[in-house]
Formats: sequence, structure tokens, C-alpha cells
Amino acid sequence: MNAVTWAQRERVIDLLAEASADPAVRAVVLTATGKGFCAGADLRSGGGAPAAERVAGDVARMIRLGAQRLITAVLDCEKPVLAAVNGTAAGIGAHLALACDLVIAAEPARFIEVFVRRGLVPDGGGAYLLPRLVGPQKAKELMFFGDALPAADAERLGLVNKVVPAEELEATARAWAERLAQGPTRALALTKQLVNVSLDGDRAAALAAEATAQEINMTTADANEGVASFVERRTPKYLGR
Repeated sequence: MNAVTWAQRERVIDLLAEASADPAVRAVVLTATGKGFCAGADLRSGGGAPAAERVAGDVARMIRLGAQRLITAVLDCEKPVLAAVNGTAAGIGAHLALACDLVIAAEPARFIEVFVRRGLVPDGGGAYLLPRLVGPQKAKELMFFGDALPAADAERLGLVNKVVPAEELEATARAWAERLAQGPTRALALTKQLVNVSLDGDRAAALAAEATAQEINMTTADANEGVASFVERRTPKYLGR
């Protein structure tokens, strides 16, 4: 069920960093093999020092350097990140999907805030992400009860952009990724950044950030191509630069 191990987490973080730095990468698809998307953290792998040996600060440090780094890597990736959720996404697996810019789910997929079932507080940015997507009351319902949320209900709540039959998931994700990859990559990165921080500040800060982003974007080749293609009445050809 693709429970997240230390090695898997570090590999995904590294790949996202490489995607940000590589101009040839224009979009990222995050998906999984098997019947599950991600069952959460691999609790069998240890999770740091045994409880009896922990001192104050150990758990907080483990969360900061582990689950939070993984979610932050998705949020901060400078390319659009698309989640193709093929099955159950539980705990950090749900948050991993919800941190992505767009989410396509197969009909059998389910999203589960499983932490309460283990007597745990949601981590991996869950209490930050979920209220921003569905509002505080619904977020608390999902986190307090830990019930499985079917893909169709997740779409209705706005957690998922599109639900498709399982056999169509790969093709649909590829089609969306190709559309993203043909877009003005730097403009998309700046747009992503503006949207992600929009709920954390006041209107003046949001408008200032927007103006700065557009100033930066207008120095890109794709912005010049977009304007030129409009004037010349042709389809733009974006290079991601």
C-alpha cells in the first residue's frame, strides 16, 4: 500500500528538487503502483528512538525533518505537480495528494484522515491544508472521525479536481500533464506561489506579491511569446523559459 519509508521520502524530495532546477522538466506527476496510493507513514520502520528513550523535542524534530519536508517539497516545487490517486490515500498519503496543485482520482480511491484512529494528531501539514480546501468545520469532521471519504465525495467537496474510472486514470493524468508541460512554465510557477500564500496574508500583501510576480514573469521568453502570438494571431509555442 506504499507506506512511506525514510528512503522513499528522501527520494521523492530529491526528485522534486531536481524537477524545480531542470528547465527540461515542465510538469510532475505523482502516482503509485499497486492497489493503494499511499497508506501513510511506515510505522513499522521505527520512527526514531523508542518511546522510553525519547526526550522533549525528538518527535517535533522528526516531524519537521520528515513529513513536513515531504509536503513542503510538493508545495514549493517550481513546476505544476499533478496527483494521480489510484487507490487509498491515508494519513500523510492523503496530505501528499492534497498538497499537489491538481488531483485526479480513480473511482475506487479513498481519502482517510487516519491519525485519530491511531490516537495521533494530524501531521504532514494536514491541519494547514485541509481547512483551506474544505473549510474548518468539514476539516474537523474528517479529522475527528477518520472516516474514509470516497473519491466522488472528495470531488464534491473540492479536494479532487476530477474522478475517472480506474482504467482511465493513467491516460487522463498524462493528458493533463502534457497540457501543463506545454504551458508557460515560469508563469505557472509564479501563479502557484501566489495561490499557495494567498490565504496567509492580507489583501495589500497579496496584491504586492501579485505585482512583483508579474514584474518577474514579464522578463521571461514565454511571456514575450504569449504577447507576440496574440498580436500575430497564432498559437503560442512556450519553451518553459
